[in-house]
Amino acid sequence: MERKTADRTVNDRKVINKKLNVFIAVMLLVFLVLGARVAYLQIFETERYRTLARENSLRLVSIAAPRGEIYDRSGVKLVGNRPLYNVTLVKLGQSKEELEPLVERLSQLLDRDPDLIWARIDDPSVRRYERIRIAKDIPLETVSRIEEGAINLPGISIEFEPMREYPYDSTLAHVLGYIREIQPKQLEQHTDKGYRMGDQFGQDGLENTLEEYLRGQKGAVQFEVDAFDRPVRSLGVREPVPGNDLHLTIDHKVQDAAERALAASVQAAQTAGMTSRAGSAVAIDVRNGEVLAMASYPAYPPGMFAGDVSAAEVEEVLTSPDRPLINRAVQSSYPPGSTFKMITAIAALESGKITPQYTVHDPGYYWLGRMYTCWTYPRGHGIVNVEKGIQVSCNTFFWTVGKMIGHEQIAKYAAEFGLGSKSGIELNGEAAGVVPTPEYKRTMVQAELDRRYNPQFDAVKKKYTPLIEAAVTDEERGRLTREMKQEQARIQAQYDRYAWELTWRDYDTLNMSIGQGYNAHTPLQLANYVAAIANGGTLYRPHLVRRIIGPNGEMVQEYQPEILRRVSVSDENLAIVRNGMSLVTQHGGTGFGAFWDFPIPTAGKTGTAEIAGKDNNGVYVAYAPVDNPEIAIAVIVEQAGQGSTAGAPVAEEMFKAYFNLDVEP
Repeated sequence: MERKTADRTVNDRKVINKKLNVFIAVMLLVFLVLGARVAYLQIFETERYRTLARENSLRLVSIAAPRGEIYDRSGVKLVGNRPLYNVTLVKLGQSKEELEPLVERLSQLLDRDPDLIWARIDDPSVRRYERIRIAKDIPLETVSRIEEGAINLPGISIEFEPMREYPYDSTLAHVLGYIREIQPKQLEQHTDKGYRMGDQFGQDGLENTLEEYLRGQKGAVQFEVDAFDRPVRSLGVREPVPGNDLHLTIDHKVQDAAERALAASVQAAQTAGMTSRAGSAVAIDVRNGEVLAMASYPAYPPGMFAGDVSAAEVEEVLTSPDRPLINRAVQSSYPPGSTFKMITAIAALESGKITPQYTVHDPGYYWLGRMYTCWTYPRGHGIVNVEKGIQVSCNTFFWTVGKMIGHEQIAKYAAEFGLGSKSGIELNGEAAGVVPTPEYKRTMVQAELDRRYNPQFDAVKKKYTPLIEAAVTDEERGRLTREMKQEQARIQAQYDRYAWELTWRDYDTLNMSIGQGYNAHTPLQLANYVAAIANGGTLYRPHLVRRIIGPNGEMVQEYQPEILRRVSVSDENLAIVRNGMSLVTQHGGTGFGAFWDFPIPTAGKTGTAEIAGKDNNGVYVAYAPVDNPEIAIAVIVEQAGQGSTAGAPVAEEMFKAYFNLDVEP
């Protein structure tokens, strides 16, 4: 028994020793691996980890680059940069209790609620080594007070930032656009281009479409930080590179005249008892498509977005019933009224259905199932040919030839002159306008029928379905079903009465031939179509930028005129139309009142576009000089009456500015 116990003890010791040896071997292997790894890291990876450690202690803080400036065709600065002073804080590891006296002092100096300052300090998106912007665009006197008390404001500094400056306030606002802090959706789309929250970004106009040229390259200051991300010292600065400058086709004098004249025309219409509130004017160089002026009224001061603008102030502009942010020159489509009649004249001449000698007797009306009265009714214009038809704006003449040639021919030549399609100008949100077709009319009428009658059908069904389902007797169920069908039939009868409008009718052609009905074009399209008439049939792509110049004066890009097409109209027929337009400003023409004493011969066309339930829009298109055209103009003043009294005076002021005639300041 004792021997067996002794043998067992010996065996147990052997097992323990064996396990111990295995354990020791494993530990030796582990230490060997660790030692080899340490040796590898120290010998072969030393430089790599030294670099990583060094980079881990370095921080870059970006410096905003000045955006490129914007000039008119003569070098007048339209947009520049001004120094903007911001109050910033670098947290040096202070606790909230330690920061409280600092926040209290800042709230007094900045006249700002302490809670707003705390909200900035506690912003979780700001990293510890980065400057926290406490206040933006502070006045110089506040800057002086902060610098004088700097010893009591640890971590506070004044940071310079270039900010947009608009020397002419709201002039050209819709073309230039404005900048604001980049919005989340924009940041998501442009993160790969180096943008971060807090960066400035063009929000509209050329500031937006040419953002990549204007933005410049950020600079940076490099900091060394300690283990707690607190700045230790500055290691140097990389200076920012300014953005590229834009040199526009805009003539500041013509632009200023357009904006002042539009405001005056709207005011005059209001004084006369009309509901006018807005308008637009465009001027184009007929020789190359350069936009000389693009005015939209009312406007807004782009500089309001450059400072520390509040959400309430932005909301006020965004929700204004006058819609000042809308660029009516390219984003709004209007019935052109009689300014469209040159298209109908060209279509009739080119079709061969009429000759220059073709005449119509105008008794003051046109009969097609009913009487359509010309604007002189009960008087008429007598015997009218195509040139006189343009001169006196005879509706009867254009109804007659429009009915002769049909809407397809009119639409064909409207499209030739760029109406009903986007021009491709360097601005976002351009409207295509409408050259009406039977398909377009059907779509519009169907949408109106659905909007008006579908809710009525649904209401009847909603009313009777539960009643019929709950009916106890067949008699009651039958009565309710008959009542429902009667109400549905009444609505269907109204629907069918208006569904007749789904088909294109002769009166649609009449409306189209004088620029009414579904016709809708932008002021830019009207100016460009008149430019093509004036220059002999070349349709250019309108453009706003002449050159882009780099910060060192180098040419980055130069824009050349781009011909969209030569319109398919004979020189002889274009000359007939031009002669008719030149008669408009002569004795007997509808534009004579505005231009009878103008020293330079101009050609034009008045338009009075009817707007259902509202005052008429005043429209005027023109070019000058008559014999050697240089500039074409289109003006629309909303709900201001006739084109001769609302639009023509605006064009007159723009011509004066372009030809350096006497213009009231």
